[in-house]
Amino acid sequence: MEIKLQLNGRAVCVPDVAPDTTLYDFLRAQGCASVKCGCETSNCGLCTVFLDDVPVLSCSMLAARAAGHKVTTLEGLQAEAAEFVGFIADQGADQCGFCNPGFVMNTIALLRENPDPTDEEIKAYLSGNLCRCSGYEGQLRGIRRFLDSRKEVPHA
Repeated sequence: MEIKLQLNGRAVCVPDVAPDTTLYDFLRAQGCASVKCGCETSNCGLCTVFLDDVPVLSCSMLAARAAGHKVTTLEGLQAEAAEFVGFIADQGADQCGFCNPGFVMNTIALLRENPDPTDEEIKAYLSGNLCRCSGYEGQLRGIRRFLDSRKEVPHA
């Protein structure tokens, strides 16, 4: 089957896609290396992408369902992600880096929805993301420091 969609702001048309191809496999075939898969059961959040600006788990969605829609991966959000990924790295929360794209995608979604979340709201929003290295506190501290930096008033 043919699939046409917008991927990171550009039109993509792939003429021969098997009907059982997941969106995850489709995106990886298009060179989107940020999309990871850690469980294939919709439990880890590593495969998160935006479908029409809404976060979805690409490992549990057929590519055919994305036809005609706008799909955005981390590759398409570099400028927005650059605002806060350094804060997460400063907290040592990117030890192996495998979970980072999913955390970044979900943090962007959270901040778009709620620009000033509490720590509990951050934890709840990111609870579906798997991280085996850092124990989540580093990500929380990094996001909190980023949010606090946006509130700081420059000294005259």
